[in-house]
Amino acid sequence: MHSLPPELLTGPFLRGTARDLGITDRMLQGSRFARVHPRVWRHRDLEMTEVDQVAAAMLALPDRALLTGISRIRALGLDFGAQQPLRFVIEGDHHLALEGIFLHRTKKLPPAAGRMVTPAAAYLSYVARARVIDAIKVGDWLLHHGHMTRAELRDLALGALWRDGAHEAIWLLDHLDERSRSLKESETRAMLTFSGLDRPESNGALDVGGVILTPDLLYRKWGPLALEYEGTQHQLDRTQYVSDIDRYELYRNASIPYVQITNEKLAQPRRLVLDVHRALVARGYDGPAPSFGERWLLLFARVSTAVGPRQPVQR
Repeated sequence: MHSLPPELLTGPFLRGTARDLGITDRMLQGSRFARVHPRVWRHRDLEMTEVDQVAAAMLALPDRALLTGISRIRALGLDFGAQQPLRFVIEGDHHLALEGIFLHRTKKLPPAAGRMVTPAAAYLSYVARARVIDAIKVGDWLLHHGHMTRAELRDLALGALWRDGAHEAIWLLDHLDERSRSLKESETRAMLTFSGLDRPESNGALDVGGVILTPDLLYRKWGPLALEYEGTQHQLDRTQYVSDIDRYELYRNASIPYVQITNEKLAQPRRLVLDVHRALVARGYDGPAPSFGERWLLLFARVSTAVGPRQPVQR
């Protein structure tokens, strides 16, 4: 059997590349290869990763097609949002139907680096269709990890208000917090604020018996009251588990109340909000009680619904 060049074993490749390496079209039709897209192939034993899927799409699409939206953001390392369809954008009225790929069309391409739009441009594309709560989580993540800045996002949106997602991004700026260190922290903060409670501080420094802690979320005025997210890793990682025990002991010794947030509580948002409200009231909070009306429901609607209809902008 004809030995295969190593270049064809580790990722998707073009038919032309295979020809250059001595692999004929007839050999490609054999049992050792599988077609991914027109002109794009892989070895049958290659388990396509997300990176491979993006690479295959880039081979199949014109060079001017750029990775965008949540697909671009996932390429930065965020494990959130739909893996497929892969989202690309192209300038002009170009139509091309490929399995697992959504090709957006635009009058003018956004800022880009190589075959990918910038993270800020990808966020604009994403929030045009995202729910409010998801857009807040993703926006916080991009800001916290330094993939975009508020100024960059604002300037991009204001400089091209005709783009899908521009008005949505401007509206979202007031709801983002670059200090948030996890999606769950962002999700919890959004639930609390959209219920009408005061906005908690993200990872603010707190002196607890002479030790500086940074609660995931903190109501400094009322108490203080600390909110701590307990993810699966807090149970599986022994070092983290012991650290949690020590931290909660410090809280108790300093008579600082805390609310532990779990995935189970996040799955029941209203109950979570009411639990936090009760803890705040116990510390002297006398502000408005949570409300689960129109504003609350917007959290789970698309950002475009929250923003409302916009006037047409000249492109």
